[in-house]
Amino acid sequence: MFSMSESTPYGRRDFLKIGSLALGGLGLSDLATGAATSLRKKSVVLLFLQGGPPQIETFDPKPDGQSEIRSVTGKVKTSLPGVYFGGGLPKMASLAHKMAVVRSFRIGAAGGSHENGYTALLNGLKNPFDATMGSLYSRAAGSLNPDTGIPTNSIILPETIDPGIKLGTPSGAFTYNQTRRYFCTPGKLGSEYQPFDPAGGGQLMENLKLSVPRKRFDDRRELLSKISRLRREFEKLPGLKGASAAQQQAYDVLFRGISEAFDLSKEDPKVLDQYDTSKLVPMKKIRRGGPWYRNNFNRTTNLLGKQMLLARRLCEAGCGFVTVVDSCWDFHNDGNNPPVKMGMDALSPQLDHAVAAFLEDVESRGLSDEILLVITSEMGRTPKKQKGGGSGHWGNLAPLVLAGGGLQMGQVIGRSDRIGGNPSSTPYTPRHLMATILQTLFDVGETRLRTDLPAELSQLITDGNPIRELF
Repeated sequence: MFSMSESTPYGRRDFLKIGSLALGGLGLSDLATGAATSLRKKSVVLLFLQGGPPQIETFDPKPDGQSEIRSVTGKVKTSLPGVYFGGGLPKMASLAHKMAVVRSFRIGAAGGSHENGYTALLNGLKNPFDATMGSLYSRAAGSLNPDTGIPTNSIILPETIDPGIKLGTPSGAFTYNQTRRYFCTPGKLGSEYQPFDPAGGGQLMENLKLSVPRKRFDDRRELLSKISRLRREFEKLPGLKGASAAQQQAYDVLFRGISEAFDLSKEDPKVLDQYDTSKLVPMKKIRRGGPWYRNNFNRTTNLLGKQMLLARRLCEAGCGFVTVVDSCWDFHNDGNNPPVKMGMDALSPQLDHAVAAFLEDVESRGLSDEILLVITSEMGRTPKKQKGGGSGHWGNLAPLVLAGGGLQMGQVIGRSDRIGGNPSSTPYTPRHLMATILQTLFDVGETRLRTDLPAELSQLITDGNPIRELF
């Protein structure tokens, strides 16, 4: 990313001004689509547990159910009276009073496959633009934050944290390219509103380096000369031709000195340690040759803690919608995937630690009401375990937990039936979730007054039916 070899006496605003001169006078106000008066000062972090974690093993354990139904990881008391989580989530359970657990969340028929489930969840069961919620937000808020220049819609994959990581190839639904295909879809809105993917930069991100000794920083001509040289080299890179408008704008902004938001080395070491999940995933067991190896574990990493830390940093820097993807929660026990017990033993400690660290960190910074965390997936799992302890795809019920954002926390919303297979109260769907997110991010009354939005987008924000218990 953009880096300088030595510190300078100038602040961010000074450098932004110099950078804008170097780019022909193009300022941040020109790159943004315009400040939206309806925009609340809030952000959303969507933690997507890719693959379909079992609702019973996570937030609805059915402790009194039959052996083939109840949680194989046991149960743990939460901080809410009479409410239990799956046994693998003790830290999250202790923070349940800061969460809202939705036990009647239904993806529907689309939850029968990963790809259709991705689309259903991310698009709110289809919207007029065929765009993800993050892209809808970016269209209404502007693709770049006008104050900081940070992209307003970003995605954080393991490669974002460790660009040199070498992951194997899982089945098609979980590959890097398939993940980007579904999670980075701006649809009819156009590439300008595609999520910014630092991991997708590859050599582009590596080339965003500029060495300017402090003693030469005062020589503006030297600075501009180096920027011009770097820009010429950057424009030769073949990857730039395929970059979206939002990516190109973001790279331009990175040239002007704000890439520290992506640089975890700038974080307090104590905070880094607080988020560290590197020792919680049995990587030696699940990588090729290990006793737990399954092909679809190939995109599993121990980096979720740092992904969540980066999400917090991006929100602080002005990114309004951050998608964090964690793989691979698919527990068929079919040779390609692990059984439920093994999968939960491998993945739940990291999830538990990373989410707890995020919530505690956000609260300590006074940001709990400004950042809404949403944890969900494209499906749940069959309530009854299959042969060998596996479980199949299940769209009738899926995990959904929300935390913060100024919404009503400390509650369980809705009920599932006795086997945890279907809602036994009025079901909520991805359409309700999309309305909840958009109405958290935008003021409905102010949005109705805007004339710069497509009518269909304005209606999605103002006329949607959110999860009513949260407001």
